[in-house]
Amino acid sequence: MSVAKVTELIVSSKTSFDDAIKMGVARSQKTLRNIKSAWVENQQIKLDGDGKITEYRVQLKVTFVLDD
Repeated sequence: MSVAKVTELIVSSKTSFDDAIKMGVARSQKTLRNIKSAWVENQQIKLDGDGKITEYRVQLKVTFVLDD
């Protein structure tokens, strides 16, 4: 029997949503084992006073299987 756990991350990038996702997955792999999937639950942008995008944020849910 396998037991999986889901952990939530909020990651930001000054470049793009894609970059934020890649950074989040890479960071997860440093401390979690047996990662099986991840999904983007939410995306958000941060704007400056002129309405220009200054930051891309994603809310990731990462699923990993617990060791026996």
